Amino acid sequence: MDLDDDAKWLEWVAQQFEAIAGEDQEIDLEEFRTALKSFFAERFFALFDADGSGTITLDELLEALKLLVHGSETDKLQFLFQVYDVDGSGSIDSDELRTVLKSCLKESSISLPEEKLDDLTMALFESADADNSGSITFEELRRELERFPEVMENLTISAANWLKPPRAPRKSGRPRYLSPAYWQNNSSRLLFLGGFGCVNVLLFACAVLRHANSGVWVMLARGCGQCLNFDCTFIGVLMLRRCLTWLRATWAARVLPLDQNVVLHQLVGYVVVALTAVHTGAHVANFARMSQAKGSHCLWEYLFTTRPGIGWIYGTASLSGLLLQVLIGLMLVCSCPFIRKSGHFEVFYWTHLSYIFIWALLIAHGPNFWKWFVVPGFLFLLEKIVGVALMHIRALHIVEINLLPSKVTHLVIRRPPFFCYKPGDYVYLNIPVIAKYEWHPFTISSAPEQPDLDLPVATNEDEMIEILSYTPTRGPSWGTASTGIAGRCEEVSGKPDDNQQRCNIKCYIDGPYGTPTRRIFTSEHAVLIGAGIGITPFASILQSIMYRYRARQQTSSGQSDTQGESLKNEEMKLRKVDFIWINRDQKSFEWFVSLLTQLEVDQAESDPRGRFLEMHLYMTSALSKNDVKAVGLQMALDLLAKKEKRDSITGLKTRTLPGRPDWNQIFPKLALQRRGKVHVFFCGSPALAKVIRAHCEQFGFRFFKEHF
Repeated sequence: MDLDDDAKWLEWVAQQFEAIAGEDQEIDLEEFRTALKSFFAERFFALFDADGSGTITLDELLEALKLLVHGSETDKLQFLFQVYDVDGSGSIDSDELRTVLKSCLKESSISLPEEKLDDLTMALFESADADNSGSITFEELRRELERFPEVMENLTISAANWLKPPRAPRKSGRPRYLSPAYWQNNSSRLLFLGGFGCVNVLLFACAVLRHANSGVWVMLARGCGQCLNFDCTFIGVLMLRRCLTWLRATWAARVLPLDQNVVLHQLVGYVVVALTAVHTGAHVANFARMSQAKGSHCLWEYLFTTRPGIGWIYGTASLSGLLLQVLIGLMLVCSCPFIRKSGHFEVFYWTHLSYIFIWALLIAHGPNFWKWFVVPGFLFLLEKIVGVALMHIRALHIVEINLLPSKVTHLVIRRPPFFCYKPGDYVYLNIPVIAKYEWHPFTISSAPEQPDLDLPVATNEDEMIEILSYTPTRGPSWGTASTGIAGRCEEVSGKPDDNQQRCNIKCYIDGPYGTPTRRIFTSEHAVLIGAGIGITPFASILQSIMYRYRARQQTSSGQSDTQGESLKNEEMKLRKVDFIWINRDQKSFEWFVSLLTQLEVDQAESDPRGRFLEMHLYMTSALSKNDVKAVGLQMALDLLAKKEKRDSITGLKTRTLPGRPDWNQIFPKLALQRRGKVHVFFCGSPALAKVIRAHCEQFGFRFFKEHF
């Protein structure tokens, strides 16, 4: 922060002080602790209370902060030293350091055994206590900080970094939609949307010209009707998952936006709703005009009866049109996020099945619709028949359920014969004993080279998984289902842990279906970014990458085995993989740590330098190194990691980094590696996707996002 920013920050501090202090314009320890909500509130309060009165005035606070903002490096280091010198003796002993580190762990939401806390304390204390005097002096702390340049740099830039208000992101002058990088990265989608728009304009124009002598309302209705003939069939084509999965293996994947079929399906749905409203309104206006003629039918007869004889099947065009309007409107409302994502998925699911009645009514409503529908309808019917046949041919059972402390339920399904899939694919799972007609999409986390299907699911996001984890839910039907499952499960022999049970639960799967991650093996430099449970597609991919990498290494060294023979013809252009996983807390890492540990072991055996696969783990609840409350903890974690060759938080060799990723530093480093064209694959929240997409456009990287 520059001088202007520091001045603004001090002004903001003064405003916050006045809001907290009240009429007496003084803050006592309780008010200060409430404002900071931190163990360090007491330490900061003691340092800011210059006269020892037990309260802080605005002048005392600003005087101390001005010293930190405009003071020298020594002033700022002296403040840090006083924070850690709890008893004010002029030196820091091991007990004081342990107390502060324990509070740092609590501030960062990190839970470690007492023995590990002792190890952290000793690692930092022994490193800083250069003269082995049993205490750390100010000069020793300064020399220790100088060994961590990044900490020293952040600590001395400005004290405002320790307690600064949130800053709004600065927006560039030119909209991102006008940048060449945006058009290059979204060329397939933009061309597709342009083509879709041109087809609708052409169909509308042709219909209008054919009815040019029928009046403006008829022209408008016919134009919209012709567009609806196309759009109401095309909206179903976008959900032909098996056809789209097959297209991913062809050249069409480079031309068509197959990764965004669901988004485009929603867009076409909005277009259908708009065209339907205009089409209906134009017909009503035309009927109103016709009803005014002598000897004509009344308006209500045109709308609600078959007397006018409008329509190619017994004059039912008006009645079928009104029913279509109601069904399409109902489908639109029940597809909104406030219904679909608020615990009422069944409402969305069952109302969406009305597409069967909509297509049937469209055939009865429009004399030409069947001509547009015959080919897509045949493909749609064929997909359903093939899907139902495959589902019932494969007799599947859930053989194991693992309930992990990170609120992830891990389902293990015995893999059926001839079930082939690609890394990152997903399936729809149905468990009849829970819900006979419900299907839920789960990503396959096991590699294709493994014998079983693993499906990890966040337990707090789906009511069905709550049943699998034996948590009580509301409703008699769920209780019955839970009892049925409990009768089919038993604890793993020799393992009294209730979190792991062997089962024999009948289930059906529909799939597999492809995702954007299928392109990873044709990339040269793949960057995998996952947030929270969004890591599931990459579990399968990372395992398969290492299987193929080992096979490639064995082939290049003249060795061969059965697995290598089966993979030698697989196309894999990968030269580098960067894996970035962002989690909120420590527990969120637990379900995936064993796999990451195995990946580290595999890479150590096949690539001792460890440059093919690099892992970057971030824990957002942990305070970053530029926070005065975390400086000592992060230094201790670094020192202990170097000593034990293992991270204290996850147990991996890869160090867990505190805070959020700094994309402004990460993306330039990726560009400088020069390991081929960079493709970024992301699975996580839409808000983070926008941020990463913007950086990809800035550096010319291809961006792929997982869509469900």
